[in-house]
Amino acid sequence: MIEDEILKWRFRQGSKEAFCRIYEKYLDYLLTLAVGFVNDFNTAQDIVHDVFVRFAASWQGFGQTGNLKSYLTTCIVNQARDHIRRAGYQPGELNENALAGESDCPDRLVTGDELSHRLNNAIAELPAEQRETVVLHLKGGMKFKEIAALQGASINTVQGRYRYGLDKLRSMLNEEVQK
Repeated sequence: MIEDEILKWRFRQGSKEAFCRIYEKYLDYLLTLAVGFVNDFNTAQDIVHDVFVRFAASWQGFGQTGNLKSYLTTCIVNQARDHIRRAGYQPGELNENALAGESDCPDRLVTGDELSHRLNNAIAELPAEQRETVVLHLKGGMKFKEIAALQGASINTVQGRYRYGLDKLRSMLNEEVQK
């Protein structure tokens, strides 16, 4: 994307405006991914904040030539993995702050929040590799080829993780409905 190339170039030149634009452009996307990984809005905010602090500090040596969105996604994935490893963290119930949203119809908002809450909690129960693959594909919009490169796995492995993850989600959500 041309805008990203210009932003990267300006960022390398020390432009604070370029950094601010990158932040504004990718904040919601990265926060959505981070919430998907750790299932906690406050922790996700910390992860995104840490990534942007490190990113801002790297302006002089920033030499990334590929896709900026992919680069930031990789940073979020690595930071989330580090957080999970460091804290021995197991994603739990999604806190209420992550369910904030806007809608003109309160009924739709409540129903949507409830469904989103159940889905996010079910995703949090998936094994780490399946959870990561499902989140990157569904919430991050990444192709399997991109996920495979990020995870250092074959496309077939990534597709299998995704398929098994979806099967487990269906099973968990169907069990919940039957209760």
